[in-house]
Amino acid sequence: MTIMEKEAGDWSAWYKTSEERELASHIIRLERAALDKWFNGDTSGYDQLWSTRSFSYFDGVVTRRVDDHETIAQTLRELDGKLYADHYDFCCPRVQFGIDMAVLTYQLYAKTTLIDMEYNCVEVYQKEESGEWRVVRSTWSSIRPMEKVFGQAKEIV
Repeated sequence: MTIMEKEAGDWSAWYKTSEERELASHIIRLERAALDKWFNGDTSGYDQLWSTRSFSYFDGVVTRRVDDHETIAQTLRELDGKLYADHYDFCCPRVQFGIDMAVLTYQLYAKTTLIDMEYNCVEVYQKEESGEWRVVRSTWSSIRPMEKVFGQAKEIV
């Protein structure tokens, strides 16, 4: 059973060709690899996945959009070695395609050493000149934010 079949149910109608299915699976594997590192205290997965050429980021806990890789890289350095989770749930991934672009959406659930995560995630991937797929737009928004109590994040040690 592939990642797609295991986590997205009947996804076959979403993709028109075997190339789309392969690319969707590749993009999901890229994201999962970054998350696997993330929840083991290693921020390098996202640092490498997010485009250094063209990048923007929104998160439900920040008040302004981040418009460049260097700014988000600083945030990653501050978090490196501090965020851990024994388990996470990567739910309902779906990849939608444009020309040399793909949009991955999924839901993420994890109880971490810093916060309990319940996010709707949107990652816009673009094929760069190198041929590598990188995230150019990342958005992490709380699932049902009206039910959240914000301001209770654990202190970063």
